[in-house]
Amino acid sequence: MFKNDDGRGELNGFLDSGSHLVGDLRFDDTFRVDGRFEGRIHSSGRLVVGDSGEIEGEVHVAHIHVAGTIRGTVADAEKVEIAAGGKIYGELRTRSLIVADGAVLEGNCSMDESGQKTRSAPDPTTTETPEKIAQASR
Repeated sequence: MFKNDDGRGELNGFLDSGSHLVGDLRFDDTFRVDGRFEGRIHSSGRLVVGDSGEIEGEVHVAHIHVAGTIRGTVADAEKVEIAAGGKIYGELRTRSLIVADGAVLEGNCSMDESGQKTRSAPDPTTTETPEKIAQASR
């Protein structure tokens, strides 16, 4: 197997540019997507989404590096890195987030120690405050 650029783990497989896969994907160490994947991805390892990579669906991995595009949910991640040119559209739940200049993150993002979903803070424009209540009673 191949070693990662950073020397961690082995590359279990890859989906090359021009390939399209639909279904569920599970892997041990590292998987790279340069083609198009639709479905669910589960791993305690690392997912690399290359420049031409596109994922639509649910991603549950420990570490993810995004240089391509993800549409859907990235959840339960320990670390998410969005490189310049990388895009995530949807919901993101992670412990650690690195967003490079030129990256896109559009949607909901929640961060906590476990990477699990947290309750969002109330929207200050819709929350009743003492000032708003006093104004309404005038």
